[in-house]
Amino acid sequence: MISNQVLQSTIDSIKGIARLDIAIADIDGKVLATTFVEDRDLSGMVVSFAESQADSQAAGGFQFFKIFDEHQLEFVLIAHGDTDDVYMVGKLAVLQVQTLLVAYREKFDKDNFVKNLLLDNLLLVDIYNRAKKLHIEVGVRRVVFLVESDETIDVQAQDALKEFFSSESNDFVTAVDEKNIIVVKELQPEDGYEEVQKIAASMLDMLSSEVMLSTRVAYGTIVNEIKEVSRSYKEAKMALEVGKIFFVDRKIVAYNALGIGRLIYQLPIPLCKMFIKEIFVDVSPDDFDEETLETISKFFENNLNVSETSRQLFIHRNTLVYRLDKLDRATGLDLRVFDDAITFQIALMVVKYMKYMEHLDF
Repeated sequence: MISNQVLQSTIDSIKGIARLDIAIADIDGKVLATTFVEDRDLSGMVVSFAESQADSQAAGGFQFFKIFDEHQLEFVLIAHGDTDDVYMVGKLAVLQVQTLLVAYREKFDKDNFVKNLLLDNLLLVDIYNRAKKLHIEVGVRRVVFLVESDETIDVQAQDALKEFFSSESNDFVTAVDEKNIIVVKELQPEDGYEEVQKIAASMLDMLSSEVMLSTRVAYGTIVNEIKEVSRSYKEAKMALEVGKIFFVDRKIVAYNALGIGRLIYQLPIPLCKMFIKEIFVDVSPDDFDEETLETISKFFENNLNVSETSRQLFIHRNTLVYRLDKLDRATGLDLRVFDDAITFQIALMVVKYMKYMEHLDF
């Protein structure tokens, strides 16, 4: 519903042009916006007029007009004066408010439509029918961003994002809860993931500099049909969660860059426990000290290159070989062998996933 602030701003602008005092009341006579200097109790007259069959009426030195929204009486406009000029200004004011009502109703309907679209609450036939009615293009490219913060995202942050995308009227911004905001972005035919990454980075920078809010952004894949928008949203949600497990240092996480982490995230915990027991028979991953974990991490970062890893760790090559041999004896996995390295890497990621899920349970 249109806010009282918008109604007040509207009649203020009308007074500025026409030099005419106007008030808008609900059908129960409560004044919602007014330019009258003195308080005037017109509630009885408003209620009486609202219950009448007339669309406009002059009484007691005022002109009363009914304002409808889709044939439903919403407001009563009161203009001070009973001349023909006052009547004409009043009629123009009614038209302006009705135009606002239409615009706000369409915006509300679009918001509702997109929210239900994201949540898969619409049948396929309803998606296309409602999109046509709301003048929403169905065959354009879109991507869904999910913005999350550890702090509460207030109205200021949401408004900042809306302003950020204000030049594109077909974009959609809404709050999921107090810490998450969804952005459905319409893309140009030539836009690819490089452009999407730039948009995500710009959002991060804007929220950090203008709202002083630290956030993370995840996004799904680019979709070509409106019916696929919910899939991009689900992908963004998964990217955000997977990023918290395997890419904790990243502020931007793309679904199509999750790699094997995406598969591990969908594994049932009992299967994960069984896998870890089979890989680490005589040793637990929790038994590895910091030195061992750092060695493993650097070895993987350098694509199993012994010379480069030892150089970055500032140790002798033979020292690194000794550490790898020690790990081989403890686990039965030689990280210099590609298959063993892949198995070990997956096992460590599975352990991270299990710990994360255990943390969520508490």
